[in-house]
Amino acid sequence: MNSPAITLDIEDGVAWLTLARPEKRNAVDPEFALRLHELAEHCAADQQIRCVVLTGSGKFFCVGGDIDAFSAAGEDAEAAVGALAHSFHAGIHRLATMEKPLVTAINGPAAGAGLSLAILGDIALAAASAHFTSAYSAVGLTPDGGASWWLPRLIGMRRALEMLFTNRRIGADEAAQFGLVTRVVTDDALRAEASTVASALAKGPIRALARCRALLMESATADLSAQLEREAASIAESAGAAEGREGVAAFLAKRPPRFM
Repeated sequence: MNSPAITLDIEDGVAWLTLARPEKRNAVDPEFALRLHELAEHCAADQQIRCVVLTGSGKFFCVGGDIDAFSAAGEDAEAAVGALAHSFHAGIHRLATMEKPLVTAINGPAAGAGLSLAILGDIALAAASAHFTSAYSAVGLTPDGGASWWLPRLIGMRRALEMLFTNRRIGADEAAQFGLVTRVVTDDALRAEASTVASALAKGPIRALARCRALLMESATADLSAQLEREAASIAESAGAAEGREGVAAFLAKRPPRFM
């Protein structure tokens, strides 16, 4: 029986999704895409999971699509790659919209679809050895995995155009400087730091955090009046929810909140 393309481990309310094709540098193929969607749905639905960490095995985070599979499709490449992209995107969308935080622990180089996965995290931690490349246009392709949506929002249109057009390699420190990732940690400390961050988020008000994420995503296309209305509705809903009531009670009682 083949090993799964992505493994799942749950520790104290934190789900660890580990890309597990190190012999292929964790490249995305149909099995990988289906597994990503399956696990994303599981993590979204399981009430015991309060935070998700996505990381890679081996020396690479993810080098993107499995080019060997693209080539093997021959004249059927358009249909095959389209099906793969739609399957991959189902998992991406679920991770981006689930009502719990996502941390990416980028343990090595990320390119193509791997870049899209790396920058998907609400908190994106990069190992010092990590670097980032668009890679798409180098082989005559265009972005997938939401890269064309995320890049302009994270780093601005000018830098996004440069990444997509030139495929320039962006080192971890530079990536942190202009907001592609949250921060850089040493390779040896990456897992421990990701665990610390994820544990803190898992103990926090995850539904309020989900509303924060949704507000930020909506803000890019909303006018001020519409966004103010969304904020009013969101803070009212949060205040009436168990998390809001507990947060207020803990503040008044001068004790740490217990969010569940």
